[in-house]
Amino acid sequence: MRLRIEVTTAATELAWTKVLAPGRSLAYDLLAHTAPDIGRQLHHQGAGPYGMVPLGHGAPVFPKATRRRGAYAAGGRGFVELGSPLFEVVTALAQGVKQRELLDWGGAAFRVLNVAIAEPPEFRSGRGRFRTTTPVVMKGTGRDTDGTRSTRQAWLMPTDPEFPVFFQRNLRRKAETLGLDPEIYLTAITWIGSKRSFSVGHGAKPGAPVEVELSGPPETLQAIWSWGLGQANAAGFGWIAA
Repeated sequence: MRLRIEVTTAATELAWTKVLAPGRSLAYDLLAHTAPDIGRQLHHQGAGPYGMVPLGHGAPVFPKATRRRGAYAAGGRGFVELGSPLFEVVTALAQGVKQRELLDWGGAAFRVLNVAIAEPPEFRSGRGRFRTTTPVVMKGTGRDTDGTRSTRQAWLMPTDPEFPVFFQRNLRRKAETLGLDPEIYLTAITWIGSKRSFSVGHGAKPGAPVEVELSGPPETLQAIWSWGLGQANAAGFGWIAA
């Protein structure tokens, strides 16, 4: 499930350091007021055997904002999306947003116009095509072709040989975190966007948007649609276009 928050703002742009970073803080702030036990659990322990956080969000989108080179355009009506495969998380986030007139997105004031919860597609065929609006980040082994570790910050791009293996492993860990059937497969990478790095805390995380084809149990595909692709979804990475 995902939460679509329609907003309007007088801001005309967002600093690149504030495009994704405020989303995680906003989500935890909403949970702190409406479901503090859930918020503490996700923040301190995560969920399941891997301590993953089943929470995701995208970047704010303002379709009619005037764009200019070197800036992230904002202004007028737009929307922000938050999501989670856990019903109790999404409903708590929705309740929190409905109690507010304004959202603080890294210093930009977003006035809330409407809040709606969207169900995921059914994926009856057991197949789905997912395109992300934010970069997918993945870490690999950091080893070169000889098996020697060359770096500890082994960020992978979708074109790297290790990427499909670690990407699919991440999908299966998400399924196991939620107690769902983990037999989910990456069958194709059909598009790769431009590389981009976003700072969301300590240092920047690099990645690229992707479009992928996945196959697996419908319920597992629905959970992935609600959560996001790759790592650091709670920081805004790997958000899937609705």
